[in-house]
Formats: sequence, structure tokens, C-alpha cells
Amino acid sequence: MNNKLKVVQEEKAWYEDGLNFNCTGCGKCCCGAPGYVWVSEEEIKQISKFLKLSTKEFQMKYLVQVGDKFSIKDLRELNHSCVFLKDYKCSIYPVRPKQCRTYPFWPSIMKSKKNWDDEAHACEGIRSFYPKICKEEIEDKLTQSVK
Repeated sequence: MNNKLKVVQEEKAWYEDGLNFNCTGCGKCCCGAPGYVWVSEEEIKQISKFLKLSTKEFQMKYLVQVGDKFSIKDLRELNHSCVFLKDYKCSIYPVRPKQCRTYPFWPSIMKSKKNWDDEAHACEGIRSFYPKICKEEIEDKLTQSVK
């Protein structure tokens, strides 16, 4: 056998057996701290159509430009709530941005079990009694969140 040949074994993901999660629709991930909810050109078109607005009207009313990107405005006076959070529910849920659709499966949270456990303090959907999300679905959301 060639000594130069090394077998590299992939390290198992800490979430190999899946994670318990179910969005409860509580809206807590939509407020509480300043931040950005980035939207792509395609998402701008989809949300504009959903709201029956032109893309220009939508941009002027609901977006803020940061460099060459657009983010949904937040309401500073209401605990930095997303402008689309109404009665603790997302008013654009069917067309919500990818960043919202992939939460809590963001790279920063999925980096470690500790980060996941820490996020459980803020997200009531991360609980052991909820159904398991399989590793493949988690990794699909992770891939989506970085595109």
C-alpha cells in the first residue's frame, strides 16, 4: 500500500441526527434588535406583486439601500420590528425573503451546538418535543442562506 495515500474521513456534522424545530409563528425573530433583512431583485419583484405595488413604489415605501444591496425597513420605535410584522404575524409570509425562510438554519447559528442552544433562548421553535428536521433539509437551508 502506498504510504503517500491518505484517506480523508469527513467529520460528522454535529446535527447529523437532525434537529428538532417547528416555526410557531411567534414573530420573535422579526424584531428585537437592529439588523438587515436582505432582499434580492427577484424577491423584490415577488413581494411587490404580492402587495400589488410597482417595484419602484415597493422600494420607496419598504426598502432601505445599503451600499449596492436592499434591506427591508424596520420600525425602530417598535423594537426594530420588521415593517411586515402585523399582530406578531408576517403579512408577506407566502413571499417572505430567503433570509426569513431559512431561519434558524443560518451559518452563524449552525456553526456549533452551543450556538444552536443559545438561539433556543430566543426562538421558541427550537424545542425537543417538535418534529426533527433531517440533516439533508438543514443543509439545503444552509446552502440557500448563503446564496
